[in-house]
Amino acid sequence: MTELSPKMCATCGRSISSRELYYRFTLVLQGEQDVLDEPTPGDTGALDSLLQQLEQGPEDPSEWEEQVHWERSGVICPACRDLVRRTLTLPVEDTGPH
Repeated sequence: MTELSPKMCATCGRSISSRELYYRFTLVLQGEQDVLDEPTPGDTGALDSLLQQLEQGPEDPSEWEEQVHWERSGVICPACRDLVRRTLTLPVEDTGPH
């Protein structure tokens, strides 16, 4: 039987042997904004504000892209799986943003 190359845990960096249990993951973060204020006729303040934000933003287009879409995939070990699940699971009583 051939030995597969070891995998590295994306969270802790530990080497995971081919005989160990591991978890594959894909995480996608997509920026969204549901509410945009409608400009009132003759009011250019909102547009001016938006243009100013764009001018003061990052010059590198990839930085803009990462603010809207960020994606990672890999493998994690069982200990890190538990940590990730706890981090991404909201407590029952918590219903809002932090």
